[in-house]
Amino acid sequence: MQDHIVLKDVHKSFGPKHVLRGLSVTVKKGRSLVVIGGSGTGKSVMLKCILGIIRPDSGEISVGGENCIGLRGRERDAFLSRFGMLFQGAALFDSLSVWENIAFGLTHGNKMGRALPRAKAKDIAMEKLAQVGLTPDVGALYPAELSGGMQKRVGLARAIAADPEIIFFDEPTTGLDPIMADVINNLIVDCVKRLGATTISITHDMASARKIADDIAMIHKGQIIWQGEANKVNTSGNAYVDQFIHGRAEGPIQMDVLKA
Repeated sequence: MQDHIVLKDVHKSFGPKHVLRGLSVTVKKGRSLVVIGGSGTGKSVMLKCILGIIRPDSGEISVGGENCIGLRGRERDAFLSRFGMLFQGAALFDSLSVWENIAFGLTHGNKMGRALPRAKAKDIAMEKLAQVGLTPDVGALYPAELSGGMQKRVGLARAIAADPEIIFFDEPTTGLDPIMADVINNLIVDCVKRLGATTISITHDMASARKIADDIAMIHKGQIIWQGEANKVNTSGNAYVDQFIHGRAEGPIQMDVLKA
């Protein structure tokens, strides 16, 4: 199976704070990788480095065998057009209707001039709305009129609107009750299978990780300390992974807690 996304020995610091410390990870084409780890371990910085939002201090990042560090102009636009993204909290535009949110990337296009006519973009948006289990009337509503779960569904519809080859999911179930979280997980699995996309998700939610992952990797102090198939995470043999997936306070991962 072909390597689709590859990070090798990636480092990134912000002043004296070293966030990524030689991070290396590979995602095979068409596979769903979930990256687990505590807050502040470098999960979001890793995604931002792949997207070019942040430039790493050193290391290599390639997508489809091509280096993607330092892209500019039309090359960067073409690169980003290959991605979809479901943001934490959905990150919808309050002033746009639901269908306009879903179609935003289609109607605005990019510097390469690929914007679609609004009527065509609306048709696609309504199709994606149906794929995430929402009725056509929702398309005319505004984000403030939606529940948290509905907002997540709309965010997912926007992420898949352009049929991207790669999708990133940033804490896709944060703030949802367990039942709605499972609904979102199932929708993610269905949508990803339909597209045949390669995905990276970051989450603290192990129920979500187990549901949507083909593979799981754990990041700790800016490094990947374990990676394997999702069904092997319970028998990883790694003390850090074992502590994290079982939510134990005691173990090699020490939290900074002020003592009374």
